Amino acid sequence: MRPNLPLHALRAFEASARHLSFTRAGLELKVTQAAVSQQVRMLEEWLGVPLFRRLPRGLGMTDEARALLPVLSDAFGRIETVLKQFEGGRLHEVLTVGVVGTFAIGWLMPRLKSFREAHPFVELRLLTNNNLVDLAGEGLDFAIRFGDGKWPATDNTRLFDAPHAVLCAPEIARRLASPADLAKETLLRSYRTDEWLEWFAAAGVEAWAVSGPIFDSSRLMAEAAMQGAGVALAPACMFARELQAGLLVRPFEVEVRLGSYWLAGLKSREMTPAMKAFWGWIVGEARAH
Repeated sequence: MRPNLPLHALRAFEASARHLSFTRAGLELKVTQAAVSQQVRMLEEWLGVPLFRRLPRGLGMTDEARALLPVLSDAFGRIETVLKQFEGGRLHEVLTVGVVGTFAIGWLMPRLKSFREAHPFVELRLLTNNNLVDLAGEGLDFAIRFGDGKWPATDNTRLFDAPHAVLCAPEIARRLASPADLAKETLLRSYRTDEWLEWFAAAGVEAWAVSGPIFDSSRLMAEAAMQGAGVALAPACMFARELQAGLLVRPFEVEVRLGSYWLAGLKSREMTPAMKAFWGWIVGEARAH
């Protein structure tokens, strides 16, 4: 039975193979050229095969060395990645969250500093989506979604309602004296086809066929509205800054509740400390909202 793995020798070989030089490997590892050469010879004896051809100028790898190098480089890289998570005397955890773009820009981004200050050892990674998300397939710890919360594979925590209201550019708002005046405008739509019909009902006006452009993001739709491309129906609370700045106007007080924002996590996934920290933080922020 072979003795324990010669880790120092493996490290010396890996550095030497990358540099094709014992001298440069020694500089990287902060040891002498002779020490590196000795460690490599020890590894060759342990394996029973030569790893380098000693050339007048540098080193040449054998076939055995070429087979060994990528495996060792990957292993040392993985070890380094894990060890970096312990910087500062505590384990750093990576937390990956998928977020609908409207929520990410309109609500989450202004609050990220608060999360970072409260949980400095969580490395948060945000991926935006258009509400169609596969947590397991995309390697997500959580997803923030809009809808009714009836997603069977996930545990869903309601964050808050986001009533939809009519939003448009100031120049269009000046033409809108009543909800019926919207019939003369281009109405921007989402992929949820009944939204305008529900708003018409809430406003007490007879519905008509809506045929404006379709967007897969309220954020993108609102941007089109700001450019004067039409009138959007979107969650007004996600555009507070644009409304305050006068880039968007809400011409009518009528709003319709089409869903809520939810924090979703897989039922089959046990929560890590980072997940528990994020869950507690965002639920607290949502209640304050």
